[in-house]
Amino acid sequence: MQTIKAAVCHEFGKPLVIEDIRLRAPEMGEIEVTLDAVAICHSDISYAEGAWGGTLPAVYGHEAAGRVTGVGAGVNGLAEGDPVVVTLIRACGECPSCGGGRPTGCETAFDGDQGAISTADGGVLFQAMACGAFAEKVVVHHSQVVKMPEEMAMDAACLLACGVITGIGAVVNAAGLRAGQDVVVIGAGGVGLNAIQGARIAGARRIVAVDMSEAKLEDARAFGATDGVLATEAKPWRAAKAAMGRGADAVFVTVGAVPAYDQAPRYLAGGGRVIMVGMPHSGAASTYEPANFAAAGQGMIGSKMGEVVIKRDIPWMMDLYAQGRLKLDELISNRWSLDQINEAFADTKAGGARRNVIMLR
Repeated sequence: MQTIKAAVCHEFGKPLVIEDIRLRAPEMGEIEVTLDAVAICHSDISYAEGAWGGTLPAVYGHEAAGRVTGVGAGVNGLAEGDPVVVTLIRACGECPSCGGGRPTGCETAFDGDQGAISTADGGVLFQAMACGAFAEKVVVHHSQVVKMPEEMAMDAACLLACGVITGIGAVVNAAGLRAGQDVVVIGAGGVGLNAIQGARIAGARRIVAVDMSEAKLEDARAFGATDGVLATEAKPWRAAKAAMGRGADAVFVTVGAVPAYDQAPRYLAGGGRVIMVGMPHSGAASTYEPANFAAAGQGMIGSKMGEVVIKRDIPWMMDLYAQGRLKLDELISNRWSLDQINEAFADTKAGGARRNVIMLR
């Protein structure tokens, strides 16, 4: 058992507290990673605000990179000193979802109350999202990590743990986008920019970004959008369809906002589909007319973490980054220390940041 620093949530909606916690050694199938960088995802903020419920006290954070500093029994292919990306995608490899090639839907539950961390006095401390990476170190299941090149910067690499794979994976995995198809991406934040990158990489003909902010539409163009439409227009889907000359083959909703989901079908062409990426708060609901979907042959598809297989998809994205075909450095808005995490949260909530990254070393 060792003592490390972590940002702990004791009360929903209140500032996180930097304090000492306990971290046990890795057990069967686990590894210990000393973290260099962890990005702030809106999911962390939503959890810390109580939007989806959960257990307290808790340590959030799930988009990280660092070096292996401990290896439990039964772990092969990883050694101390290896640089790795740490994700929240914990997969048993044996359940029907894992066996069917969908590890993001692993059916073997992880009990965060029985995780690797505890309070300084030995009390229960919830290891959120099987990760708890707003800390100096984590102990996670070996399925949650992917080795990375030595030369790759940790702050860029950590983005591959969630925001990048969620956006790009929604395009290439969940939607199965084909070259020449037309796309609308609603929301040009961290995940939306990566959906735009994914559509560009997949060969989309037109990529229309829709956002409330003109500044974010400029960001979207820098990441590959061919057109931008302000969501504040009376009927923004009309401008999007004018830019494409038709409706979209795929509409990606990358924000957790009910109005965005309500409007998404209006952008579709016949046979098109809405890809549901952003997660509204628990209890939020949208209303649709099923007859319209049936008559137009349209559909809605949920996309969890981009439906990625991390040991297949993350190395591919790392290679694209090394070739200069995937933007990662440009996603980073600011770098903060662990002591500044509440300021970084506030900056993220303000809406202007692409991705804020906590640097731990």
